[in-house]
Amino acid sequence: MKKQHAFVAYLLIGFGTYFLIRQLDLQLFANFYSWPTFLLIVGIAYLIHGFTIKNEDDIFIGVILTGLGIHFHGIENYRFWFDHWSIFALIFGLAYMIRFWRTKKGFIPGVILLTIAFFMIFSVSLPSWFTWIYGVVEFLETFWPVALIAIGLYLLKFKK
Repeated sequence: MKKQHAFVAYLLIGFGTYFLIRQLDLQLFANFYSWPTFLLIVGIAYLIHGFTIKNEDDIFIGVILTGLGIHFHGIENYRFWFDHWSIFALIFGLAYMIRFWRTKKGFIPGVILLTIAFFMIFSVSLPSWFTWIYGVVEFLETFWPVALIAIGLYLLKFKK
């Protein structure tokens, strides 16, 4: 990580602000006195650091951590928040698309993850003629570890 002191400075500013707000007991921010806020602080620090030094790996990590922080904060504080595994695919898909926007790498994984995420988010209310999809999704939810094993074996065998 280039210019690590800048990243540490962003973290210290973020955590200092968090603890100052907590120390002052500002009720406006009472919902933020939880662990997802720490994910947000670290994610935003990675984003700021990544954009200032033009390091796409830090931006990628920052998008993931910020997205996870927002998601977990939403689950804890808002009744309407959508709690489904497809949100994780959405977060990672967005991270890949931002990486693609900056480096022209990662388009295919981004599109695949975003497609899966949007399809699964909206699959909760599919019309009756799409009921066959539920069987496919159930099969995939059961046997997704087999796909991981197959991809791992492929990478070991053919990608050297």
